[in-house]
Amino acid sequence: MSIALNPERLWNSLQEMARIGATPEGGVRRLALSPEDAQARALLRDWAEAAGCTVTVDRLGSMYCTHPGADADAKPVAVGSHLDSVPTGGKYDGPYGVLLGLEIVRALHQAGRRTRAPITVVNWTNEEGSRFSPAMSASGGAMGVIEEAKVLAAPDNFDPAITYGDALRASGWAGTADPARARDFAAYFEAHIEQGPILEREGIPIGIVTHCIGVEQWDVVVTGTDGHVGYPMAGRRDALAAASELVLALERIATETGGMATATRITLAPDARGNIPSMVRFAANIRHPDADGNARMEAAFRATVVDLVARRGVAVEIIRVGGYPRVPFAPPLLDALRRGAQGAQLKHRDMPGPIPQDALHVGIVVPSALMFIPCHGGVSHHPSESISRDWCAAGLAAMGPAVIEAAGGLA
Repeated sequence: MSIALNPERLWNSLQEMARIGATPEGGVRRLALSPEDAQARALLRDWAEAAGCTVTVDRLGSMYCTHPGADADAKPVAVGSHLDSVPTGGKYDGPYGVLLGLEIVRALHQAGRRTRAPITVVNWTNEEGSRFSPAMSASGGAMGVIEEAKVLAAPDNFDPAITYGDALRASGWAGTADPARARDFAAYFEAHIEQGPILEREGIPIGIVTHCIGVEQWDVVVTGTDGHVGYPMAGRRDALAAASELVLALERIATETGGMATATRITLAPDARGNIPSMVRFAANIRHPDADGNARMEAAFRATVVDLVARRGVAVEIIRVGGYPRVPFAPPLLDALRRGAQGAQLKHRDMPGPIPQDALHVGIVVPSALMFIPCHGGVSHHPSESISRDWCAAGLAAMGPAVIEAAGGLA
């Protein structure tokens, strides 16, 4: 016997959640631990309790909405994502995964059924990292990837006088549960919009994410010599001109190797109209789907730096400031998602995950699976972010049975 999942209820819940923090442009602004985030959390709590769940909150503010299983000693199967947004966010990045999980337990509750193991719907705090850095800090804290104290001490990126811990207490969502409890999940599933154009372009509603690709984050500092802008071109050691070559080299290397690279946050000194810049600092981000891809990209970039230094007489320092490891997802859970898609007669394909989600941190410790649905134009982190009702329903049809299967089936 199966249960009837309700895609219309999921769609309506997404639209209702999107009213919290709604912007005139049609998106949402729901920064982590803001009043809007607190309101969204309260709505999720009310919905979850109405669906027979017990709601607990850990010391980092993450919410765990647990629908009981028939076996009280079984480890829970988790499904979730996040409710916070970037400052100019859309309606579906994050909430889709949380509310899909909610729909599964709602359907169980409505049918008066339980799975053998409990199912826990998770709302991770501060996935986006817009208000507090780094991103995905609560899931990282839960998995022991980031120290809990460091998460709580992170300053507000908009008001450094406020810390994560301050905002958590002010929001009313400071819990007492140990974040490490999440390491005892039997399995973790996350559904997410793709944030890319591949599924829509290929007409495929379900992407099975085999792994999250590794990410390297650097600061690159180029040092030359300042001087008057009237100085002859010969003999200049212009840091900005040299840095410009490196920015273009990142783009070239990514294109040639099949990876991705971006330069951001460029600062220079002296920042004056009449001066040749003597120092430029920019952030660089590289990622590649192949296991050795980041190493190949870094080697190519460093070779470019050696040539640049010799030609231009500048100094270049590459400082690693962060990144994420390459994390493979659990084959048995991916197979369960494939069976769910096949059972619903949905086209699906395997693909890498180029953008880290909470599943990356969880997948380091807990058997995990990540699934994508398409989004129009591949657009996300923008008010125009959108999905279709059919894509929304497809994700539920594929993941719902997989989660129930992982939880031991209906009891």
